[in-house]
Amino acid sequence: MTAWHVPLGEVLERRKDQTDVQEHQEYARLKIRMNGKGIDLRDRVAGSEIGTKHQFVARAGQLVLSKIDARNGAFGILPSHCDQAIITGNFWAFEVNSSRLDAQFFEYFTKTTDFLDFCIRASEGTTNRRYLQEPQFLRFCMALPPIEEQRRIVARIEGLWNRITMLEAEATGIGGKPGMVLAAEEMRVWPNDALANARTLNDVTVYLARGRQSEQGQSEHYLIKTQHVQDRKYIPSRMTLAPHVATKVAPEALAQPGDILIACSAAGCLGRTAFFQDAGIVASTDTHVAIARANRDVVFPEYLYAYLRGAQGQFQLRSREKGDWQREKVGFRLTELNVADMRRVPVPLPGLQEQRKIVDFLERFTLKIDALRDCQAKRAAEVAALRPSVLNSAFGGRL
Repeated sequence: MTAWHVPLGEVLERRKDQTDVQEHQEYARLKIRMNGKGIDLRDRVAGSEIGTKHQFVARAGQLVLSKIDARNGAFGILPSHCDQAIITGNFWAFEVNSSRLDAQFFEYFTKTTDFLDFCIRASEGTTNRRYLQEPQFLRFCMALPPIEEQRRIVARIEGLWNRITMLEAEATGIGGKPGMVLAAEEMRVWPNDALANARTLNDVTVYLARGRQSEQGQSEHYLIKTQHVQDRKYIPSRMTLAPHVATKVAPEALAQPGDILIACSAAGCLGRTAFFQDAGIVASTDTHVAIARANRDVVFPEYLYAYLRGAQGQFQLRSREKGDWQREKVGFRLTELNVADMRRVPVPLPGLQEQRKIVDFLERFTLKIDALRDCQAKRAAEVAALRPSVLNSAFGGRL
């Protein structure tokens, strides 16, 4: 690729088209995504809702960037549907000299690691407030081939981009299937019909309660919080209770190996379950986490855990509110699963021998699903690496 190294100042011109915001006029505002993910409309609002009355107008085809977050990849060529959007002084707009620089060619170039690394180096200030310096930015030299060659490279990149997009869509579509397959199998094991005349969680546990103490301090008594109850996984806590409240925890409230931990509050966490196996430590939960301790005379702890973490058990936990199983709470303050709700959760209960068979079957099935997920994660990572590879080839003269 025949190219000349040209300073950006020769092909970009800073524009400062100022406008005074009018109270009764509507204005489009932008959101500039980081990591080179481009620009889109944030919203359209009346001028009366805009605090800063002196703004600037950005136009389609211009390079628009955040002087604060350019080092984080917050830049892009303004698309046509964002034409005439307003920006504050924290954002810069540059007109692209179309006779020398194709806007799409430049937008692809801004996604390269070389350009991003330069923006990082050209930003100065404190750790939290580092601003891109315009003189340094405009002195940056890029390899600029003739305009026709730029357009050929753009066409080549877009052809490869489209193929990668198809691969990403395929990987995304497949990525959701392992979880769906596992959920379908769990619903086959515990169909809705199995809930008829089922016993309740209260019937099959010897202890079901949320914790009470949460004041932290230096002791040997560990505190289990919502953050330690991840989806199907217990994260060992390193938090400890204050000594004077640790003495108030009743012996039956101490977590025991085989206990099932249930997240009871906070949006996005409700109903998450984990299996406690941390033998040899003293631990209890705060009020946001419940302990369900299986009555081993009627139910294996592993079976109860498999059910509660499975599709049917999760539905019964997460959608239960004042007896209404179909409605899930929304919002942080309203998201709550109290003990009375949990006591009424139905638990299908075959004989102990059949419970063991179900647990063994689901464990083997889950291992296969996990292996499939691992393969797909590897594939997704390989696909994600294609875009940087294409850009490196394009701007390294190999396309």
